[in-house]
Amino acid sequence: MGLYERYLAVRLRRSDATLPETVALVITERDLLTEGAYATLEQFFEWAVQYGAETVVVYVSVLDEEVVSTLRRELDGLRAPRPVAVRGPGDEAAADAPVQISIGLGGQAEFATAVGKLVADVDAGTLAPEDIDEAAVEEHLVFPTAPDLVVKTGAERLSDFMIWQSVYSELYFTDVNWQNFRKRDYLRALRDYQERQRRFGR
Repeated sequence: MGLYERYLAVRLRRSDATLPETVALVITERDLLTEGAYATLEQFFEWAVQYGAETVVVYVSVLDEEVVSTLRRELDGLRAPRPVAVRGPGDEAAADAPVQISIGLGGQAEFATAVGKLVADVDAGTLAPEDIDEAAVEEHLVFPTAPDLVVKTGAERLSDFMIWQSVYSELYFTDVNWQNFRKRDYLRALRDYQERQRRFGR
């Protein structure tokens, strides 16, 4: 660990502010095509756990649907300090592992599928319309966990990322591209998070 990383680590540990329990990372398919991209992702999992994250969510934005199967094979083989669940287009089972990876599964599509399931429940008589609330929607999401902190590399946009779950998340944008992302960049994100006052929409 370099001197600057040690400095950030000391600041984080000495602070009375909390660290995020659920961290989300937003990257693109192009990020995963760069050399060393998967090794960096494995390190990211380690950093997150080291600094208190109970759940890590990775959202991979995909423009070319033909690469989904290839990327998914790579992501299924990742080493992580905790169990991994990978979900993609067509998957409806909730990702309930400590490390959750969404590949090409857009937030709008996920939300639309959840609404469709609620409609089916109402039609089947197992759910009354007046009982539909936030909790009912979340029960049908593939990624039900709401991130405390969302880290986006390379550009200040989230694409179609977890539109329901991230409504109260703290967003951290860095112009550092994924291929250059290092531990110090993650520690900067955590330090920025500690310095914020979360309002949860208030």
